Amino acid sequence: MTYIEIIVTAPEESRDALINRMSEMGAIGFAEQDKGLTGYFEPKQSPAEISDELSRFRSVLEASGLDATFSLIHNVLPEKDWNETWKKSFTPIDVGDNLTIIPSWLRPETDRIPIIIDPGMVFGTGHHETTRTCLSLIEKIARSGSTRRFLDIGTGTGILAIGASRLGFERVTAADIDPLAVDAAQRNAAANGLANIEVIEGTIRAVSGKFDVIAANLLVEILTEIAPELSDRLEANGKAILSGLLVGQENRVIEAMGSSGLALQEKIIDGKWVSLVMAK
Repeated sequence: MTYIEIIVTAPEESRDALINRMSEMGAIGFAEQDKGLTGYFEPKQSPAEISDELSRFRSVLEASGLDATFSLIHNVLPEKDWNETWKKSFTPIDVGDNLTIIPSWLRPETDRIPIIIDPGMVFGTGHHETTRTCLSLIEKIARSGSTRRFLDIGTGTGILAIGASRLGFERVTAADIDPLAVDAAQRNAAANGLANIEVIEGTIRAVSGKFDVIAANLLVEILTEIAPELSDRLEANGKAILSGLLVGQENRVIEAMGSSGLALQEKIIDGKWVSLVMAK
């Protein structure tokens, strides 16, 4: 099998936004360089389609006050070359007060709480600001609130669900519309020895029941759309961790969630990214 390599020369201030957009487009791995970044895609998308979609993303960068002057080139790589490049770029990382994210091919030599991840063909390694902030917020809430039931919408590799389980949540549900993500999340939960994580293929509408905490690291358009369902699935004193937002996009989500009965409790800005905690 071959993979498409998209090499992006981009200003530093715009790279995180480009990584986020490429992950939403189906990128299965990234490597960062001095002058930009490289994203890897399966060949189900053509280089021309990927380039056109990224070019249309310039308007979003401009609207967010980011430099949109980036350029693209592409290559086709054999699977072996992609795997080696990806593994070199995925290193252990400490998150929050007690967590460490560790690639599955390394031994977990740490006194912190390990989250073992093999991304496979799915985005979500913990190196992105939004993922790290979500994990830190889950850790903070777990120390002070109810840890009965946790829901992760758009789970990807299952990293947030695994983090929640590691931090003491009794029953964890993870949902994703991508069957590759469902498979990756199930494998990663097993690699961590966790039997209390249920992985569902589908949107939030495929999930039933009430949850103490819901995490959703998604596009602004999806967050605003699912606001009523998200609110309906929160316990009376429940909290929602919402991320994946560029600075300037958060007001749309706050308004949509407010219309569905949730109030802003906390806003965290990390560089160009915003994460929100909303409560009933």
